[in-house]
Amino acid sequence: MKLVYCWIEHPVLQINKPFTYYTDDEVDVETGVRVIVNFNHKEVVGFVDRVEHTEKTMEEVEAELQTPLKKIERVLDEESLITKELYDLALWLSKQTLSTVISCFQAMLPAKVKPVSHQHHIIKQRWVELSSQPVNLTLKQLELFEYIKANLPMTYTQLRQKSAHLATKLIELGAVKLVEKEKVATSTIQEPSSHFLPLTKEQQEVIQTFETSNDQVFLLKGVTGSGKTEVYLNLANQALKRNEQVLILVPEIALTPQMIARVQDRFGTEIAIFHSGLNAQEKYEQYRKVKNRIARIVVGTRSAVFLPFHNLGLIVMDEEHDLSYKQDSQPTYHCRDVVLFRANYHHCKVLLASATPSFESYARAQKNVYHLLTLEQRINRQKPTIHVVSMKEALQNGVSSIFSNLLLQKMQQRLKAHEQIILLLNRRGYHSVYRCRSCKEPLMCPHCDMVLSYHRDIQQLMCHTCGYVQPVPKQCPSCHSQDGFTSFGYGTQRVEEEIQHFFPTARLLRMDHDTTSKKNMHQTILQKFSNQEADILIGTQMVAKGLDFPNVTLVGILDGDQGLRHLDYRSSELTFDLLTQASGRSGRSQKKGEVVIQVFDPTLDAIRYSASQNFDAFYHMEMQYRHIGMYPPFSYFISIMIRHKNENEVFKTAFWLKENLKGDFQVLGPSILPRIKDYYRSRILLQGKNLDLMRQSIQNLLEEDHYHHAAMLLFDVNPLVLE
Repeated sequence: MKLVYCWIEHPVLQINKPFTYYTDDEVDVETGVRVIVNFNHKEVVGFVDRVEHTEKTMEEVEAELQTPLKKIERVLDEESLITKELYDLALWLSKQTLSTVISCFQAMLPAKVKPVSHQHHIIKQRWVELSSQPVNLTLKQLELFEYIKANLPMTYTQLRQKSAHLATKLIELGAVKLVEKEKVATSTIQEPSSHFLPLTKEQQEVIQTFETSNDQVFLLKGVTGSGKTEVYLNLANQALKRNEQVLILVPEIALTPQMIARVQDRFGTEIAIFHSGLNAQEKYEQYRKVKNRIARIVVGTRSAVFLPFHNLGLIVMDEEHDLSYKQDSQPTYHCRDVVLFRANYHHCKVLLASATPSFESYARAQKNVYHLLTLEQRINRQKPTIHVVSMKEALQNGVSSIFSNLLLQKMQQRLKAHEQIILLLNRRGYHSVYRCRSCKEPLMCPHCDMVLSYHRDIQQLMCHTCGYVQPVPKQCPSCHSQDGFTSFGYGTQRVEEEIQHFFPTARLLRMDHDTTSKKNMHQTILQKFSNQEADILIGTQMVAKGLDFPNVTLVGILDGDQGLRHLDYRSSELTFDLLTQASGRSGRSQKKGEVVIQVFDPTLDAIRYSASQNFDAFYHMEMQYRHIGMYPPFSYFISIMIRHKNENEVFKTAFWLKENLKGDFQVLGPSILPRIKDYYRSRILLQGKNLDLMRQSIQNLLEEDHYHHAAMLLFDVNPLVLE
């Protein structure tokens, strides 16, 4: 018989080990396939770790295991879902992120084949095949038969479109037969463009250095509009010539349409596209496209890093600084770490790129761990003119709380010149806070410790954390007053309404979570703006980075220092990144660009340095603060989030962790965090110089105690935000 060792689908720390089952010798089962097993008297999905043949009897094996041996009930897959590399990656990721192995497999695989019990069915298509047996056919039947023969491969749907009646007859006669196959993704091959953009001297030097250097990881620091994408495409072309695969990662789904268009236009080769906007079937089809070696280039967001490549020759990570590359649920991996693992496995080069690199990456480049490449000049050789407006002074002079006179004046000029405008406000909705007129208490989400925001389009209050909605109440939930509510703050919906008031003939588009929740809406909105069907694009941070619109000559940033109100060591860096990236959307072609940044305190360092576009000065200044506080990259953090619907359980577990975690590191906390989705939360933070030591201390404690506490733990190694 065969002993089959399986990871069980439940991602629970206590059972993070393979469990032993058996099957008959004639049953074909291998590492990486899913099986149905009985676990704790329930049918669950297991993911096969390994298979061993044994000559021992059932009784001997059970004696060794000290438990009854159960038989695998059925095998779900004909072949392994993953490659050996991905299997090794899951084991490595589990240790790096302090996660269960099964949660890593679940993160890596598309929903159709995740090792979980609630399975999506894989869609299959019926295909037409010719029969070898002789059949007497009429003239019309023979005509259709010859048509099929000339146009294979052909689906049954395509055949019925030609002639449903004759198709049925040919099947009845046995002239053709139908076979079921998995539905495959539509081909993306198109004619490549003959137009290639000329390279600047800087771009040529970057490409030559990348191609000739023996280093593996490169950091490309290129100012916005310096032609980084053209560098990617030229390097991708070299990899394709070597018959290698290419992975191009972008942080946001909003950036994929433009990148896909550039790649298809340049190469005309088969492309796989992988992002959260695809449904489960589409993701599975793209996964198979890569596994079956059909796709040569992949363009995708974070999860595309787990696709089953066979011969990677280049990995590009665009906007490498972006927070979207960090997974916020278990396993809390950073895409960059997985990129480096896969690059080592395939012996391929990595290009990390950004106008505002993460401090961690830039510090590594300064120490020559990464090879630093730079593009200092825009393609058009002109940077946008940036104006910083103090809204504190403007409000004292009686100006609207949303728009300064300067921004309205600049917008009027651009509209008159038929040029386009982008307005950034990183806050959606209409009003951000509703307060009772009597007791001044804000209206709060009943499931989260978060204020509700008013959305005028649905005339409801919404929680931006859990999605809860409710109408505006007739009386205050706190004091029961019926005097009504006052509104504070503004979101993108309010901005859209105000702009329409100031400029009634202007054509507007809004791009935020509310307008892009439906399938393909990112692409639809961006395509309309690219086609100049709108004059002004209003949006949250998704319009701030990576987008290239030649006719945009003005960017307005509203409440630009909003991010600095967060009590997080990284808030200054994130604000600088957002302002610099957003400013870079203006004046990218031949027309001169301008930027208006509205803030309440223009003296803050992140504001001053972003206005001057001086990354290096900001980096060196901010790193002094990081060094004093021993924040990353001068130390490491591991965050342990404790969650439970019972507040006492949360604090009991938090203090247990505080008392028992020992080692050459600091244990900070426990701190109280806002309640989210009815879960009370607390955090313990480990800070130290030795990340492996901190990991091992956590693992030792959980193994020794066998973790019998009721509260759930979420580990985040190297968290990017702490608020």
